[in-house]
Amino acid sequence: MKKLFAEFFGTYWLVFGGCGSAIFAAGFPELGIGFAGVALAFGLTVLAMAYAVGHISGGHFNPAVSLGLWAGGKFPAKDLIPYIIAQCVGAIAAAGTLYTIASGKAGFAIDSTKAGAFASNGFGAFSPDGYSLQAAFIAEFVLTLFFILIIMGATDKFANSNFCGIVIGLTLTVIHLISIPITNTSVNPARSLSQALFVGGGPLSQVWLFWVAPILGAVLGGFIYKNLLQNHSEESQINKSIINP
Repeated sequence: MKKLFAEFFGTYWLVFGGCGSAIFAAGFPELGIGFAGVALAFGLTVLAMAYAVGHISGGHFNPAVSLGLWAGGKFPAKDLIPYIIAQCVGAIAAAGTLYTIASGKAGFAIDSTKAGAFASNGFGAFSPDGYSLQAAFIAEFVLTLFFILIIMGATDKFANSNFCGIVIGLTLTVIHLISIPITNTSVNPARSLSQALFVGGGPLSQVWLFWVAPILGAVLGGFIYKNLLQNHSEESQINKSIINP
């Protein structure tokens, strides 16, 4: 249960911090943090919770990450469903908190016809810059694939893992810098579902892509690392001693 609570709170903070920055601070007149600020907010939330509770649950905070680590032989299949449920519940709880806060401003309403409404993801008319379904799928697939490769590499037992949380947080920041204009950035099915549930309409009808593409990318990324990159040879141990004596 401690692992599931860690995943709940970790995912809650990711959605609350990342999506909250997009909802409240990104477009604030004259002082808004913009795309770069939102990207950094997502990266910092993951970085913080990786160090806060990563030692308890592994710090997934993302169904695609759990599935990618499973495909890479780093996570047991029996724990997948409980982890994914905890992550989704945490994300939805965070979105509910954001909605409650946002409702405290006079005139607040979610426009379900607007791209990026309530930090939702989308393609076509619901893409921030009008990118197609194909473009959105490729972006989410490739970015999640590399996210898993980097996570597995940074946490490999032969790697210098002292700063793996920083590496993973900065990687998520870069991912957002690339793809906010394309899909408003998902690479996390729980994060996409939570916002779409409160927006409804087009974003909710498109949320399937933000489950399918990240999960396929993550599973392939885990498979690639396990079978093409992972090395437990004596040479790897020597390399580690050189990097981190």
